[in-house]
Amino acid sequence: MMWRFDKFTDNLAAIDDKGNCITYGQLEKLSNEFNSICTRKLCFNICQNSIGSMAGYAAMINSGVVPVMVAEDMDKELLNDLLEKYKPQYIWIPDDRKEEYSDYEDILCDFGYTLKRTLFDENIDLYDELALLLTTSGSTGSPKLVRQSYRNILTNTESIVEYLKLDSSERPITTLPMNYTYGISIINSHLYVGATILITDKTLMQKEFWTFLRDNNATSFGGVPYTYEMLKKLRFFRMPNDSIRTMTQAGGKLTPELHKEFAEYAKSTGKNFIVMYGQTEATARMAYLPADKSLEKFGSMGIAIPGGTFSLIDVNGQEISETETVGELVYFGANVTLGYATIREDLAKGDERNGRLETGDMAKRDKDGFYYIVGRKKRFLKIYGKRVNLDEIDTLVKEGFDGIDCASAGTDDNMYVFITNSALIDDVRKYVIDKTHLSISAIKVQYIESIPRNDAGKIRYTEFEKYYK
Repeated sequence: MMWRFDKFTDNLAAIDDKGNCITYGQLEKLSNEFNSICTRKLCFNICQNSIGSMAGYAAMINSGVVPVMVAEDMDKELLNDLLEKYKPQYIWIPDDRKEEYSDYEDILCDFGYTLKRTLFDENIDLYDELALLLTTSGSTGSPKLVRQSYRNILTNTESIVEYLKLDSSERPITTLPMNYTYGISIINSHLYVGATILITDKTLMQKEFWTFLRDNNATSFGGVPYTYEMLKKLRFFRMPNDSIRTMTQAGGKLTPELHKEFAEYAKSTGKNFIVMYGQTEATARMAYLPADKSLEKFGSMGIAIPGGTFSLIDVNGQEISETETVGELVYFGANVTLGYATIREDLAKGDERNGRLETGDMAKRDKDGFYYIVGRKKRFLKIYGKRVNLDEIDTLVKEGFDGIDCASAGTDDNMYVFITNSALIDDVRKYVIDKTHLSISAIKVQYIESIPRNDAGKIRYTEFEKYYK
């Protein structure tokens, strides 16, 4: 059992923006119902930011059902391909979509969702400790899933609760999809302490989001870099947000300037701004920058979470002991997940990582032991023999042009910088060339209406390939 819902029976577990709510006692009851129906079975959860989706997830985890968290906006054909590949015995689906699967039998209806028994009746061999399956690609329908264990989730949850100092008075508001590792980690950690989660599918760009936040005295929110870019454009610093105590950020690196701005705002208003670092392959979080270091160490991803450790390795796999030396970041901890699944039979596999994860991120460590991400191991191009970090190019452009959205990609000797302001094409190209001294013929700046992103706000770099392949 992951959570002790019986400790908080009368507490509100969640409130949504339609006025619906659910108590921990009701979550306990739903968990018991799932346990009696489908314990140790595979169940697809078609995820919305809604009470029904959250309640189903929590009940599944607490009753031994293994959920596959799938984005509600996934194309139906892609979803059906995924169902066919993994053949779950059950699916938890919003009531307004249940007729799409009318040939599946209705078993249980509650909180706007229906549990259906599928036509896949053959048993699945599930590893005893397998708890949760998350997709690696948002809504693209990739069959690649990350296998998380009960130990992974529990240890990571306890660590997050410890360093964020969470208790039952918290009222976080959802800003991220529930099927995304960062979004689900916020739910996990707040259910653990008996807090009240404010659930909405509204975005930061909608007035209804801010009304819901203020009317229900939200105490915290989390966001990816794109979230904070949007907050700045919305003039968040001038908004009345008295109830907000904590702002967290993960899902990619903020530009140092934006990090500094939010750290300064937090310090001046008595709020906590906490930058974190994580991957689905490590359950959720691996590092955090303590709030009291946010301004002093702006640009840093921080230190390892309680119970975890980092090392840096060079190209030969040897550990780097020197400070300010770039190497690949390696993480060690009980929250490192079991491995991947790409086919149904992989769900029977045990722990393939043994608590060690090579992150694929390049980082350096300062003299005080704080880590700084400098780019992705594979986000590099060779420009006439010179190795170029594309993440650094993105940061360079964003620093040089206030409010611009951009992303760089390309092939060796041909780098493309995609921007959303057509008037700046020549300026951006000249700026990049002047700053990097790269060959003029290798740099192209391309206007694009918007930078393609997945439902977690991360850039879909593969969608740029049509411009240069």
